[in-house]
Formats: sequence, C-alpha cells, structure tokens
Amino acid sequence: MFEEPEWAEAAPVVAGLSPVTSRPRPAAAAQIKGSRRRQLLATLRVLEAASLSQQSTSLPSSDSEEEVERKKKHPKKSPFANTSAKVGEKRKKCQKLGPPQGDCEDHNVEKKKRCRQALLASDSAREEKRKRKCQKQALSNPAQHLDSVDQTGHKSWKSNTTDDSPKPSPGSCSSKPPNTLTRKQWRNRQKNKRRHKNKFRPLQAPDKISADASKASTEESEVPPTPKPDNHDARAEALRARMAQRLDGAQFRYLNEQLYSGPSSAAQHLFQEDPEAFLLYHRGFQSQVKKWPLQPVDRIARDLRQRPASLVVADFGCGDCRLASSIRNPVHCFDLASLDPRVTVCDMAQVPLEDESVDVAVFCLSLMGTNIRDFLEEANRVLKPGGLLKVAEVSSRFEDVRTFLGAVTKLGFKVISKDLTNSHFFLFDFEKTGPPRVGPKVQLAGLKLQPCLYKRR
Repeated sequence: MFEEPEWAEAAPVVAGLSPVTSRPRPAAAAQIKGSRRRQLLATLRVLEAASLSQQSTSLPSSDSEEEVERKKKHPKKSPFANTSAKVGEKRKKCQKLGPPQGDCEDHNVEKKKRCRQALLASDSAREEKRKRKCQKQALSNPAQHLDSVDQTGHKSWKSNTTDDSPKPSPGSCSSKPPNTLTRKQWRNRQKNKRRHKNKFRPLQAPDKISADASKASTEESEVPPTPKPDNHDARAEALRARMAQRLDGAQFRYLNEQLYSGPSSAAQHLFQEDPEAFLLYHRGFQSQVKKWPLQPVDRIARDLRQRPASLVVADFGCGDCRLASSIRNPVHCFDLASLDPRVTVCDMAQVPLEDESVDVAVFCLSLMGTNIRDFLEEANRVLKPGGLLKVAEVSSRFEDVRTFLGAVTKLGFKVISKDLTNSHFFLFDFEKTGPPRVGPKVQLAGLKLQPCLYKRR
C-alpha cells in the first residue's frame, strides 16, 4: 500500500488547522503522475508562507507578569503633560541662551523708533536755528532777507512734502505723484496768509511807520511780533477808515463815468451844485495816476523848460496847477472847479481869452466828454499862428491813432511829433497852420475816443 509522507501530516499543524484524519487511498492513487505531485508541493509551499506571515503580525493575547510590573512602576504619561514638560525645558534653555527671537525683534523696533525721534528733534533744532539766523539777517538787510526766505522756505517745504509723502507699495501697480505746488503758487499762498494776518491792523501814519522802520533797523535782537489790536475802538476805527476808502472809490468811479459820458457843460453844472464832488474826483484821480511810472504833466513840463520862458501857456484842465508850478512861463489855468487861486473856473469850450493870444495850448488828460471837437477848435482860436498844441491822453482810449491825427489836422493843425512808447499814455505835438478846414456840420469820426473807465478793485 502507499504510505503518506511526513509533510502531509505536518502541513495542517503549520497552518494552524485541525489535524487531518488519514483515509485509505484508492489503488488508483499509486499511479498519480509526477505533475500532480509537483502541484501539491507548490500549494504546500504557499500555505507555509501564509502561516509564517500570520505568526509575525499576530499580537499576544495576555501580558506576562514582568510586563505588568513594569507598567505599574512606569505608568504612561498623557500627551498634554509631555508637551508641557517639553515647553518648560525649551523655556529654560532659551533663558540660558538669551532672549527669544520675537523679543529681539521688538527691541530692534524700539531702537529704530528712538533713532527716528532723535533725528526729528535734530531737524527741528536745525530749523529753529535757521529761522533765528534769517531773522537776524532781516535786521541788517531786509530786501536780501525776503529773497532768501522765499528760496529757503520753498526748498524746505518741498523737502517736507517729499519726506512726508507716502511711499508706494511694491505690489501696487499705479502710484500717484505727490501733490506739490509751484514757486508762484507757494508765494501767492504766503501773500494770502500775510493779508489775512494784517486784515484787522489799525492804520498808521507814515511818520510812525518810518520811525518804526528806523527802530527795527537799529535793533540787533529778534524782530518782536506785531501787536494785534485787541481794543474794540481801534478795530472800529480801522473798519470805518476802510469803508470810507471804499466809498470814495465808488464815488470817484461814478463821477468819472459822468464826465466821459456827457458834454462839458453838464459836468460844469454838476460841480457847481456839489463843489466837494470835484475835490473827491481829483483825489481819486491822483491816487490812480500815482501808480504810473511817469506822469504826463512832468513830461510836458520838461519839454517846456527847454523852450523860452517868455512863451504864454494855456493849460486846459489844469487841476491843482502842477504845470504852472513846474515852469517859469506865464500860464493861464482853466478848469471846471477851483482847487487853487490861480484857476479860472469855466467851460473849456469857451475860455475867457482873446484870439491868437497864446503861444502854447496844453491838454493833459483833459479831453473828456463828448464835445472834444469844441475843445480843439477853442485851442485853435486862442493860439497864435505857428503856435504849439500839446496833447497827452491815456493810450487805451485810442482805437486808431491815424484816424485821430487825421481828424486833428482837419481842424487847422499839423503833426510835429508823436510818442507812443509809454505804456500808459500817448503824447502828441501839433503846430497851428490856420483856421479849421471843415465846417461845424462835418462829422469827424477820429475824435470819438473811448471813455476811460476804472473797474472796481
């Protein structure tokens, strides 16, 4: 009979299975081929490998006594206790080594802040020193001080604006340029500040102003601040003076418009009814002419000084007789109202002079009204043959100088010279050639000059 090999009985034990009972093999089993045997061997090898892997991964079911005692002596600690212990150890190590990195960063930030504060303090101290130096220089040379203040102040303002301007972040795509002012805008702002500061200061007499200026130049200390008028009476007086000045300006503009928009007879009637109106008009006129670089009456007086002193002069619209006071010639002064005993009050279209009795006729800013032709015809009547006519008028009144000169030549004059170089007035010299060549009914368009009206400032 066929006997089973030893591996057939050991296989179930190795695999951890129950033992297999042996059964009688049939007789045909003896004739199993070698291929069947090889298959069985392969399956047994696979079973052995599986049983070995199960034994290595399986855990023991019960602990030994030694292991229990070891666990009692050294119990397991919770994870939180372990972490707290680790943190404590780390802190001790950090204390031994030095301050942590975060504290070091805070310490560095504080140091930087202190450095910045020190720099700002030093900059403010330098600025104060610079201001004191400028104030001391102002006492010695005020004009140079103003220029230096304009330059340095503008530079310091520019530096402050550039330093204080926020720096654009590197991540931002578009960055706006800093809002800076030009030199002209900055100076205008400074002027507005000074005007606002001096708005409620009381008016001072020119003698007091000159005395204060001399005192300020002699002092070497810092310029004291100007006292602000805290007194209610001083403020009221300053306001009253300012309102009176505005009222005078409004009245001057009204009178000036009346003189240019009507004939000379209406202007004479106006000043006869209100003599103070002429004084007010003359005061406003002088305040306007003072702003000019050269006054025309001074130019005419200079020209007449170069001629013989025996020439008789007729001044049409003399005002305060400034021309008569500037030359040695005998002068007949005519005007609508009198500001001087030498003035003859009359209408300039009808002066009380004989025919051909004057050598020089002068119209200095006096061709006012709508009857300019009457004035020039009256000058032609009183002038001697070959006499001189001098006319000075505001340049803005002439639309076309040629038409004006042509109209004057038709009234019996010839152009000798003209001066158009001045920015405020034109000066013309004419010579009498004879009586007017046109009749009184002929219209002369060139004699219609524009009115000289002043705007409200």
